Amino acid sequence: MKFGIIVFPGSNCDRDMMHALQDDLQQEVVMLWHKDHDLGMFGKDDCIVLPGGFSYGDYLRCGALARFSPMMEQLIKFANDGGKVLGVCNGFQILCESGLLPGVLLQNDHQKFVCKNVFIKSENNNNLIGQNVGEKVLKIPVAHGEGRYYADAATMEQLNANKQVVFRYCNEQGEIHINSNPNGAINNIAGICNKERNVFGMMPHPERACSDALHNIDGRGILQAFTYMN
Repeated sequence: MKFGIIVFPGSNCDRDMMHALQDDLQQEVVMLWHKDHDLGMFGKDDCIVLPGGFSYGDYLRCGALARFSPMMEQLIKFANDGGKVLGVCNGFQILCESGLLPGVLLQNDHQKFVCKNVFIKSENNNNLIGQNVGEKVLKIPVAHGEGRYYADAATMEQLNANKQVVFRYCNEQGEIHINSNPNGAINNIAGICNKERNVFGMMPHPERACSDALHNIDGRGILQAFTYMN
């Protein structure tokens, strides 16, 4: 299989993701420019990644302009055909703006940019990430100013009923508490997936927790989950 990483003007975690996948996980990686139109080289067992950063300088709303990039038309078709998609941080914002994932990412409740390690844990094992990471509490960095996940009551009811919550913020012991929430996200949500469980979005950066040199490889289990064939 192979990974495609879409690069937008303002992406700044695309190379981090490339090195994590290519050097740490020994995966084939193809860099994709946002103005390209062709995803024909990718099949259902491959994965397209939307990396973190500040696409189009985060003008208007985060991800609002990137959603209209030519490559996004192809990505939406790829996802609707069952292809695997992962959006991290700004990538998560773009997936929500494009309608591939429900809800929205709002400004952090404390109105400050947050950059630190946080702890998250998988909500269940009914998706490929949960199956791979199990019940382990993961230490993963966050770096965002608008990472507060929000959805209305009806959407939250659907997310919970369909078990679409992938990660929640927690403390080092795995306890889910507001004090462990870095941005005020509703119900401590750190990541979700679509109903079909092939499109995933999360605010924490697993690609920044894949290197032995950084003394943290907790992110490997998240990215490795996408390497297994359907």
